[in-house]
Amino acid sequence: MRGLFLFAAVLFLFTANSNPVKAFDPDEVLDDPALEARAREISKEVRCLVCQNEPIDSSNADLAKELRIVVRERLVAGDSDEEVRSYLSDRYGDFVLFRPPFNTATFLLWFGPLLVLGVGGIGMFFFYRGSKKLKVANPLSPEEKARLNQLLDKNTKTQGSDSGEVS
Repeated sequence: MRGLFLFAAVLFLFTANSNPVKAFDPDEVLDDPALEARAREISKEVRCLVCQNEPIDSSNADLAKELRIVVRERLVAGDSDEEVRSYLSDRYGDFVLFRPPFNTATFLLWFGPLLVLGVGGIGMFFFYRGSKKLKVANPLSPEEKARLNQLLDKNTKTQGSDSGEVS
């Protein structure tokens, strides 16, 4: 019982002092609420290159902080949202965007899953179509049927005598 109390006390101490961690510092926030809202929206669409599957808006990595500052600087300089995305994409590649642009370099990224699904579907179609065409063996001739019956009768008689019956 004392161990359970100690565990609960330690768990309480660890969770009582946990504050929510904000990814962005207050000094990163722009004075203009409209520009700040645009910066936050763009930051949600830009991938953290350190964390890879996390937007820079919620990442605590140093590079993410620098990218958030770059986004805000570009917006203050008068760039449109698309110009900011293009600026980041030019410097870090299309990978930095969660929704990369559609071009020849990203063709497989956009249509690769459909291509794999289509090839898999076609493969399954031919596999199942081929399995339905089971080859039927030629029927037995009357001589073969007679020979089979003879062997079966002989086998049944042999099994009957081997079953341990006492006569």
